[in-house]
Amino acid sequence: MSQSTDREEQLKKLQRREGWRRRLPLIPALLFTIVVTQVPFLLSLWYSLTEWKIVPPEPRTFIGFDNYVDLLDNRFFREAVWTSVLMTVSAVLLSLLLGTLLALLLDRKFFGQGFVRTLLITPFLVMPVVAGLVWKTQVFSSSFGVLNWLLDVVGFERIEFVTRWPLWSIVAVLVWQWTPFMMLIVLAGLQGQDQSVLEAARVDGASSRAMFFQITLPQLRPYLELGILLGSIYLIQVFDYVDVITGGGPDSTNVPYFVFQRSIGGGWQFGQASAYSIVVVIASIIIATFGLRVLSNLLEGEKP
Repeated sequence: MSQSTDREEQLKKLQRREGWRRRLPLIPALLFTIVVTQVPFLLSLWYSLTEWKIVPPEPRTFIGFDNYVDLLDNRFFREAVWTSVLMTVSAVLLSLLLGTLLALLLDRKFFGQGFVRTLLITPFLVMPVVAGLVWKTQVFSSSFGVLNWLLDVVGFERIEFVTRWPLWSIVAVLVWQWTPFMMLIVLAGLQGQDQSVLEAARVDGASSRAMFFQITLPQLRPYLELGILLGSIYLIQVFDYVDVITGGGPDSTNVPYFVFQRSIGGGWQFGQASAYSIVVVIASIIIATFGLRVLSNLLEGEKP
């Protein structure tokens, strides 16, 4: 009895030693991640509990949760939150709709399919700053823009799109760049379908419309949810397009740009800016939690 107990203890020691031996190479990467992510987050959390203004220089004083209480009374912050929500929801849903349509077109054999797919993916590979500059100067510009050239051709007056519709100008660029991402996710779901089920439905006389809404769409649900959640996680933090296209003008200042304005963008109120950024982080964590849950269910082959 004692010999078997000793063997079990030795086996456990060997297993623990082997486990640490496998984890040891990962410790430097873990420490680096903690230093570059968690330490700045803890500092931001501390700054959010203080009143700290650099211009004019003032001593940093602890004020508790006053910065968070002031969020409810700050009209500009509420407007920035609404702009962030409207920008994120519009861009995600429109890009998902267009991405699904493109995925349905690509989910069939035709000449040049690989070339067309590569062209459709290209917008997602363009850097955000470059995409914003190109759209602002070459598409939306009232002097050199393609859209205004088309308006001239059909006999309409030129329109300054960025000035008249700043928010929807940004949404248009976001949809252009994120549609390929949604297309790839939906296309993966389409190509993972059980073809025998589709063939059986086709033999039974089901129409293409019925097959899509009753068979294909339910199977695509996890992929659509994954696209919505991943898109929301990234697009709620959009800063580049706002800065490049509108410069944070009226009706286009979202929460990340609002934080920038309150801190190094000229406000120099780092205590308030830290509180605003913490709110954004919490919202991103909540969305990411749902996203990871959907992703894990998708990988396990379960239905969320």
